[in-house]
Amino acid sequence: MRIRPARRSDLPLLQDIERAAGEPFRTLDMSAVSDDDPPPLDLLDDYRRAGRAWVAIASDDRPVGYLIADEVDGAAHVEQVSVHPSAARRGVGRALIDHLAGWAGDRRLVALTLTTFSHVPWNAPYYTRLGFRTLAESELTDGLRKIRAEEAEHGLDRWPRVCMRREL
Repeated sequence: MRIRPARRSDLPLLQDIERAAGEPFRTLDMSAVSDDDPPPLDLLDDYRRAGRAWVAIASDDRPVGYLIADEVDGAAHVEQVSVHPSAARRGVGRALIDHLAGWAGDRRLVALTLTTFSHVPWNAPYYTRLGFRTLAESELTDGLRKIRAEEAEHGLDRWPRVCMRREL
C-alpha cells in the first residue's frame, strides 16, 4: 500500500470514498451517518494545501482511502480517515494511521488522537487494535472537548462516542 499526499484532482474521489464508507452504517440503524454529506471540496483543499491530507492508492494511482488531520493540543488529531469498502480489510486504514504517526513524530507531536463511535466494530474496537486507548472524561484536553462539542452540535451524540489516544 502506497501513501502519498492528496492532490487537488483527488478531492472529488475522496468525497466518493466518504459516501461509500458511510454505507455500512445503515446496517447498524445509523442511516443519518450514511446520509451525512462528505467534507466539502474547499475544506478538503484546505487540508491538502496545509500538507495534512494523504491518500492510500491502488496500483492505478487511484485513491482507495484517505486521512485528514489537525494538530490539537500537541497531538496529531485524525479528523477523518475513510477507506472505500472495496479496499476494506487490507490494512489501508492502518497504513494511513501509521503514516500520520510518522508525520507527527517528525513534528515532535506526542500522540495521535481521534473521536469515534464506541460500539461500531470498525470504529473504537478497531482503533484499540491499532494501539489507541479510550480517554476518560478527566483526560480530555480543551481541544478535544471543543471537538466533542462540535460533534454534539452536528448530532453525532445520538450514538455513544469516545475520544481515543495513541502515544508516540
